[in-house]
Amino acid sequence: MDKLLIEGGSRLAGEIRISGAKNAALPLLCAALLTDEPVTFTNLPRLKDIGTLLRLLADMGVSVEQEGERVTLHAAQITKAEASYELVKTMRAAILVLGPLVARCGEARVSLPGGCAIGARPVDQHIKGLQAMGAEVTVEHGYVLARSPRLQGARLFTDMVTVTGTENLMMAACLADGVTVIENAAREPEIVDLASCLVSMGARISGAGTDVIRIEGVARLHGTTHRVMPDRIETGTYLCAAAVTGGEVRLLDTSSAYLDAVIDKLMDAGCEVTTERHAIQLKAPARLKAVSLRTSPYPAFPTDMQAQFMALNCVAEGSAVIRETIFENRYMHAVELQRLGANIRIDGSTAFVNGVSRLQGATVMATDLRASASLVIAGLVAEGETVIERIYHLDRGYEQLETKLAALGARVRRLS
Repeated sequence: MDKLLIEGGSRLAGEIRISGAKNAALPLLCAALLTDEPVTFTNLPRLKDIGTLLRLLADMGVSVEQEGERVTLHAAQITKAEASYELVKTMRAAILVLGPLVARCGEARVSLPGGCAIGARPVDQHIKGLQAMGAEVTVEHGYVLARSPRLQGARLFTDMVTVTGTENLMMAACLADGVTVIENAAREPEIVDLASCLVSMGARISGAGTDVIRIEGVARLHGTTHRVMPDRIETGTYLCAAAVTGGEVRLLDTSSAYLDAVIDKLMDAGCEVTTERHAIQLKAPARLKAVSLRTSPYPAFPTDMQAQFMALNCVAEGSAVIRETIFENRYMHAVELQRLGANIRIDGSTAFVNGVSRLQGATVMATDLRASASLVIAGLVAEGETVIERIYHLDRGYEQLETKLAALGARVRRLS
């Protein structure tokens, strides 16, 4: 199993290109199931989760042609409306095939998903929504079974804001008979990106990016070409990495439009941030100031950036309070940061971080995708060598991480 070796103390400087967004690409790939015509995606990140989903789609009979960051999917015939446990167990996003399969094929058999162990992320909102649209849904032997000869438009109200739930139901509603209104919908930019793609395929969607989305079902969708939006979480992660090292970086092919809450906190920490149309530049001070934060659904501070800011606060001047409101088990990285010398106290959903003057390298273990990123950030500023184990989590969400960090001057290498 691969490990990452980081020799701390290098100041990050220079420029790198940000990849396409994993959290946008996964639902986009699933949307190709809704049409029998070819759909092409560009700016596709080369990640483990993307490869897993492409194998899953191929297993269903979808033709997959990939060249670099470009992939063409052709679901002319879906030979198997099923997502098996073997292909789903490492990736929660595989549940996103459920809505498109039911809408296109009238049935689906999808394994309950796996993925990061950061708390309960139930699929009951997906099931509840499909049932409201007339589907017969049961859970048997670890699989969700759904059947409906033709989904019917309905008013859907989710009990909680769920990104994948909103995406799943929005895709299903595109081929439903009548109008579907999703209330309490998630507002993330990735949902807007998905809606943009679906509209280019012939869907009739309004309100994406607000908490009420209206979809007027159509008889069929057609093919299209769509560019995946830049990864806002990868962008935020490299901004944090530069900040803790006192660095100065310019990130290309990205946008500040999706990162207001993150950039505001970086500026509160003392960083100078300059935004361009397709780039962001950050210049860090000699010592950061601690910043408190509370995670909430978009457009508030994203839970996927909480771990990175905890690492930042570990070496900042002062104390910070972090409140995690999205997932109940997302502080597992705190124990590993403590191994590097961080001063962190956890009390339920609240973390109290007192900045220290220095961290020291040690062997630590990644517990989930964003926790892995926090350990990388801490390792960049820690004295001596830090070894991060179980970095397969990183490979799920960060394309060529060690290559990009090395291009900015970090001393990092992969150990096989």
